[in-house]
Amino acid sequence: MSADNLWPDAKKFAFTIFDDTDNATVANVGPVYSFLADCGFRTTKSVWVVDGNPHRGNCVGDSCAKPDYLRWVKNLQSRGFEIGFHNCSWHGLPRDEIRAALDRFVDLFGNNPQSAANHTGVEESIYWADARLSGWRRWVYNLLTRFHNYKRFTGHVEGNEYFWGDFCKERIKYLRNFTYHEINTLKACPFMPYHDPQRPFVNYWFASSDGHDLPTFNECLSEENQDRLEEEGGACIMYTHFAKKFCEDGKLNPRFRELMLRLSKKNGWFVPTATLLDYLLKVNGHHAISNAERRGLEMKWLGEKIFTGTT
Repeated sequence: MSADNLWPDAKKFAFTIFDDTDNATVANVGPVYSFLADCGFRTTKSVWVVDGNPHRGNCVGDSCAKPDYLRWVKNLQSRGFEIGFHNCSWHGLPRDEIRAALDRFVDLFGNNPQSAANHTGVEESIYWADARLSGWRRWVYNLLTRFHNYKRFTGHVEGNEYFWGDFCKERIKYLRNFTYHEINTLKACPFMPYHDPQRPFVNYWFASSDGHDLPTFNECLSEENQDRLEEEGGACIMYTHFAKKFCEDGKLNPRFRELMLRLSKKNGWFVPTATLLDYLLKVNGHHAISNAERRGLEMKWLGEKIFTGTT
């Protein structure tokens, strides 16, 4: 996709958000989504389907097991927001419970998850941590992390209690992988969505722009970066956690509000993650990543992780 090729409806660029559900409640993210809807954005709100053990995992939050939260999430879906998948809960579940959670997702939302992202720390995360990388880059990662995550995540390992790779392939179309400090995600990964033959349980991978917390989000979405995204005719899939102080005491962060209002007035295509990826897939066709392309993505991500600590 280039600036010379128009997006649907003659839009000049595309923008969406995949919001990881860590620590999210109706109270701390509800005002954010009301604001997004009023501005004309339609993005992706991920969920946990079931409650986990509050004494396990690195964070907790509301899940679809809470009736008030579920009603709110289903209302978001009825208003055009995509409901994504962020693993079943905030800690790992065995295979049979993963299957049941995916069935429950369909019961609640009427379809399998179209887009998904691993939740850091969940044992069933698929091709995660060192398994995201190939060759010597995997060993560099393990050295950087002091082998803390070495073979820790086993969702793709057949025979393991957390294996669900076959379910992923059957049910989930797009899974997020690398994030970059680049507003134009499509510039960082021009062939997304892509299939990686070395990681066959994922149908298609997508990249994202790093906005994991409020300061990072606002920095990535600066006025200068917004204008460049528009000029390049690019696409941004912003990765974030809206529960990380985007709204405090019912009030939106002023800078976040200012930047999103500015962006909303541009001629952008504001659609959920899967809608954007479906369009790119239709335009570009099926792309199986080459060894050189994989190496380029991995080296760029690893370099940013070394110097800036990207996710």
